[in-house]
Amino acid sequence: MNTGTLKFAANLSMLYGHLPLLQRPAAAAAAGFEAAEIWWPFDSPVPSDRDVDALAAALGEAGLQLVAMNFIEGDMRAGDRGLLSVPGRADQFHDSIATAVAFADRTGCRVLNALYGNRQPGADHGAQDELALENLVAAARAAHQVGASVVLETISRQEAPDYPLSNADATVAMADRVNEASGLSNTGFLCDLYHHGRNGEDIPALLQRHEKRIAHFQIADTPGRGCPGSGVLDYPDFFARIDASGYDGWIGLEYEPTRDAAVDFDWLPSLPARA
Repeated sequence: MNTGTLKFAANLSMLYGHLPLLQRPAAAAAAGFEAAEIWWPFDSPVPSDRDVDALAAALGEAGLQLVAMNFIEGDMRAGDRGLLSVPGRADQFHDSIATAVAFADRTGCRVLNALYGNRQPGADHGAQDELALENLVAAARAAHQVGASVVLETISRQEAPDYPLSNADATVAMADRVNEASGLSNTGFLCDLYHHGRNGEDIPALLQRHEKRIAHFQIADTPGRGCPGSGVLDYPDFFARIDASGYDGWIGLEYEPTRDAAVDFDWLPSLPARA
């Protein structure tokens, strides 16, 4: 699969989630990756200095650049899709902001992903949106201090039917609302092609429509959420369009691995280990 000049980063939480956290950077580096992204890697919104230092050291020793990281998002495997709009839990997101921004500053990470959170039974949706806006403005202002961007992500209706940012237009509209409220321009769109493909959205059209708002990409194929080429999405076309757009950021590989390098990475000729 021809990937042009695009740059790919390993998602340490999915590709290497079977390993202990501190072993994941070395494993990604051994596979040929130079960059990585990660979900919230700590056990609490305010982890110990020891845990933060250990992860920073593991990334540094592996020579791996952290390019994107989630704010605290809850238990993703159990169905949480963010906390920032969830009454009674949004304070965990707010408490995680300082840690996330400090870790981004320390590691040179410049993309911080803020998952919006599901609609809650019995909660007022307008109140959830106002809570979300308050927390996102706080995150954007903190990220701005270290030159980082906050990104918002669509999650497919099939995977999270109660997640309100269920398509590209809704996600970009919320990012624009945060920029207006914060007085900044550092909140953008994380375009996860897996979720947009799973939704049945017109991906070439949304790439063109939101080209200037995309701050980060993630990829997986559908169905199955495997590597590109394992499903029905036209990744050769998508990659050609992204390459032609002049996008110079990273593309996170957020797919379910088989743990067989011949399956998971041989589609990707840009990795040194595959050259």
